[in-house]
Amino acid sequence: MPYIEERHRQKFDPLIDRLSEEIVSETAEDKLALAGFLNYVCTRTILKVVKLRFGKMQYWILAIITGVLVNILLEIYRRIGIPYEEQKTRENGDMDMFKEFTQEGE
Repeated sequence: MPYIEERHRQKFDPLIDRLSEEIVSETAEDKLALAGFLNYVCTRTILKVVKLRFGKMQYWILAIITGVLVNILLEIYRRIGIPYEEQKTRENGDMDMFKEFTQEGE
């Protein structure tokens, strides 16, 4: 989970903010390039930390990395994706097939 102590946030947030500003600047002309930039930055950061901390990749490190990435995905979707989807459902109405499947057990 992304909830680290405030003292760590104070150290990393300015670095992350600067990197974020650079990514936005580099992708200003091509919003689709954002996916590649985010992928590159996340991948390189993870691999650089592994290299500096452990020197080489091992299975247990790979398991931790993939677990962290899955947890990132789930937390972002839980905190941002689900509320967004619920708002759009309220605005546009539910899809009939979802209603059909959620009412099957009744």
